[in-house]
Amino acid sequence: MTNSATSATSTLSAMDTRPAAGASIKNLPVNLFAAVMGLSGLSMGWRFAHTEFGVPRVVSDAIGLFATFVFVVLLVGYGAKLLRHPAAVKAEFNHPIAGNFFGTIAIALLLQSAVLGTYDSALGHAVWVVGTVATLLLAAHVVSRLLGGNCHPAHAVPAWIIPGVAALDIPVTGSHMPMAWAGEVLLLSAAVGSVLALVLFTMIVTRLIQHEPLAPAMTPSLLILVAPFEVGFTAYVNLTGRVDLFAGLLFYFGLFLFLVLAPKVFRRSVPFGAGWWAISFPLAAMVNAGLKYASVRGAVPLKVVAGGMLVVLTAVMFVLAVRTVRVLFNGRLLAS
Repeated sequence: MTNSATSATSTLSAMDTRPAAGASIKNLPVNLFAAVMGLSGLSMGWRFAHTEFGVPRVVSDAIGLFATFVFVVLLVGYGAKLLRHPAAVKAEFNHPIAGNFFGTIAIALLLQSAVLGTYDSALGHAVWVVGTVATLLLAAHVVSRLLGGNCHPAHAVPAWIIPGVAALDIPVTGSHMPMAWAGEVLLLSAAVGSVLALVLFTMIVTRLIQHEPLAPAMTPSLLILVAPFEVGFTAYVNLTGRVDLFAGLLFYFGLFLFLVLAPKVFRRSVPFGAGWWAISFPLAAMVNAGLKYASVRGAVPLKVVAGGMLVVLTAVMFVLAVRTVRVLFNGRLLAS
């Protein structure tokens, strides 16, 4: 890997490996918003379990409200970072790797619209509109930056997929929007998200094959490669209203990728840090897709597997939350 590529990846890796010294809001990483995505997706999964399996709705509500709380805390924290350290935010946004994680804010807005819409439909609609606008603007910015040239092949890491997945989350969360124009926006978003995600997926896989492996701290982001297929499954089903052969192909390929990548990610040698939250939203997308697929197919074994996946996802989220709180209070999360 060239010096320029090493420099670009070292900044993101340093978020998770820096020493516990000089804690400051300046060091709050934007990739923590992935926690909101994962928790919101988990809430949606348990809501589905309430409908399909009779699980008390309080489980989904509690997780959803916790996701909202985390989102508000992160918005306040990152807002403080923007006000006090605008240069740091600008540098993070323009970074060829870390900048893609700003898509997690847009996706968090979209998923929160589904969570909040359960209690107040008008609020849910408003949050969805804001999230949709932010997502499409970010996708346009990312494409414009890529087409500007001078992008080193080694910079093509799984985080590049996030803006494309963000566009796919618009039809995932907006299929029931009452606005007359919503249908066309859903179609536009699906077109942008699917093509952008697949093009970037191809570039990323090429980079993973032809260049050095990802830095250990970035290894968890490999599971982001699962997201286009599982989120694409839900977006496609919402747009067409059916789970057909093509939907099944999307779901099963995403599952296949997870089985291939999981042994590379879940290793003791991979250090814990904020980057681990990158696994939460692709796992949540896979679980929600699995629950939907199993409910339509109606096969008991599929329902058992999907329910088991939901329980495992819940355990993973709990571990991530506990470990994040630990590094927050020992000062490492915001260390320089």
